[in-house]
Amino acid sequence: MSRVRIFTDSTCDLSEELIHRYQIEVVPLYVIFDELSLKDGVSIKPDRLFELVDETGKLPKTAAPSPIDFERAFEGAVQAGEAVIYIGLSSELSSTIQNASIAAGNFPDGKVTVIDSRTLSTGIGLLVLKAAHSAQEGKSSSEIKSMIESFRSHIEVEFIIDTLEYLHKGGRCSSVQHFLGSLLKIRPVVKVIDGAMTLTDKVRGKREKALQQLLDNALTLKDEMDTEFLFVTHAMAADEAAYVKEQIEQRTNIKQVYITETGCVVSSHCGPRTLGIVFAKK
Repeated sequence: MSRVRIFTDSTCDLSEELIHRYQIEVVPLYVIFDELSLKDGVSIKPDRLFELVDETGKLPKTAAPSPIDFERAFEGAVQAGEAVIYIGLSSELSSTIQNASIAAGNFPDGKVTVIDSRTLSTGIGLLVLKAAHSAQEGKSSSEIKSMIESFRSHIEVEFIIDTLEYLHKGGRCSSVQHFLGSLLKIRPVVKVIDGAMTLTDKVRGKREKALQQLLDNALTLKDEMDTEFLFVTHAMAADEAAYVKEQIEQRTNIKQVYITETGCVVSSHCGPRTLGIVFAKK
């Protein structure tokens, strides 16, 4: 039985420590400022992204890796006799899965398996860790694929966005919505449903109120949580992420709560001080 190598993309938002521990391969998406094309997590990090947005007054465009990018990423593992499983950003949000599938078609049947995560950020990361753990246990490519496709509907991803500025610049809310939202201090609560980002609530008032609602929403499901691990994922909100982590550790039986930072792709759409809670239901 050939070894299975797990691949993902840079929107998984896993820490370098977890990527190294589980021997995960990451294919970066692109962040594009005018003529400057940068690899997410490789040639640009979120702090520099926010600096460039402030300097230019514009958001970057983001782009999926090309089929050639994927082919080059996969070929080393295939040549080494390994089977490849790639778990990537929801096909509802990007052409990443489509491009990976095109690349997979250039290898012998069964060598490269592409799985649509139907989620984003550490929702992908959670699936990737599940797959990597199974690969380390010696599970086959088909066994891992079946497990992930069954398990992905259990993933819960919800986050608060601190400012409408990035959604406005990205064309995702109108000038009127932006003005009224800023005036009334409205903070959107966004959840991933059926592979897409869905606005589920608008919290008016202090940020602490939105943060508490996010935490309460997660804790209402604490008896349904898979206790293996949970992610608190943030963009430039480290202190609040630490607080949320502490609260979850005190009030649930989760074995491991990880704090991770959002990469440039998620950050460019949601902006600084975005914070999310990601876990799986049993």
